[in-house]
Amino acid sequence: MELEIAVLALGENARWLQAAPLGGAVKVTGFLAAKSLNSRTPVLHVNTLEYLEGNENGSILQEEG
Repeated sequence: MELEIAVLALGENARWLQAAPLGGAVKVTGFLAAKSLNSRTPVLHVNTLEYLEGNENGSILQEEG
């Protein structure tokens, strides 16, 4: 399944996401929220980030919580 959605990442998660290659596979977990009070467009707020390619052991790189 493919899905395009706006993503919001802060701090270390933002740095890890920025370093991900275009077209690369990552697994993110977080929560969906409306973009703003006036826009009901969903935005995914990232809590954890995991690279699915190029990561030998598949461990979570950054976790906040």
